[in-house]
Amino acid sequence: MVTRRTLRRTHLFRPDAQTRQLYLYCVAVLAKRHGILVHAVMLMSTHEHLVLTDTRGTLPLFLRELHRVVALMMKVLRKWEGPVWDHERPSVVHLRTPQAVIEKLAYVMANPVAADLVRRARDWPGVRTLPEELGTARWTMARPALYLDAENPMWPEQATLELTMPPGLALTDTHARQAVTDELRALETQALASAQKRGVGFLGAERARTGSPFKRAKSWEPLRGRNPSFAVGKRQTEALRDAVQALRAFRQAYRAALTHWRNGVRSVLFPPGTWLMQWLHRAEVAPPLAA
Repeated sequence: MVTRRTLRRTHLFRPDAQTRQLYLYCVAVLAKRHGILVHAVMLMSTHEHLVLTDTRGTLPLFLRELHRVVALMMKVLRKWEGPVWDHERPSVVHLRTPQAVIEKLAYVMANPVAADLVRRARDWPGVRTLPEELGTARWTMARPALYLDAENPMWPEQATLELTMPPGLALTDTHARQAVTDELRALETQALASAQKRGVGFLGAERARTGSPFKRAKSWEPLRGRNPSFAVGKRQTEALRDAVQALRAFRQAYRAALTHWRNGVRSVLFPPGTWLMQWLHRAEVAPPLAA
């Protein structure tokens, strides 16, 4: 699951038709270019969520290009000076279990309800995914008439984004969609109860779609909190223990390999999962461990 925020949580991604077109077009073109399978997408006014599978080990390149092009296009659309994205690096969470995948898909879908914007996930007027769209949605977007060079073959006249089912769920597609539906309903119920307890009303789809893109979110959030690198889902004790051990082993092996590299040993093998050292410096990386 990938998440990234706008600068100072500004509503630059207001859920209007132009934002929807440019974002889905860019995701469609660049996902195909980099071998990314997209399972769910949610674009809130202040941040993005993507649930995806990286089939070629090129996720950093995909995110770099996606965030660069989207930012440049939004600067033109909004007549915005300065950065579009927050200066923090994107959050990339490895979903290690089927339970984690189900929970995060529902979490992504429930975002507009949890933010007191609409009463149901399906009411969000912008880019969003619903349970029944998992593995079935197919969105074709024309090339936006701003910023992109129509003569450049890298940017086709139109692009199609097809959502695929996440791999390895050990469920039929129908059962997977139902599991996400059940989790989403629980989250919506919790959000509605919380709003009622706090005496807060919902903004509504129309006001969200037509509000100022230069407003900033005012809700309190802790700064510099923990940025997790993996998720296993609720009540997955053994999977959590395995994930922690794997992460510690990777970091230990990486630090040892980096020390050898800095001492001039160019034949050192970095652990599986190393990306930047291989891409930037052509360091050798050990093959992935057998499942």
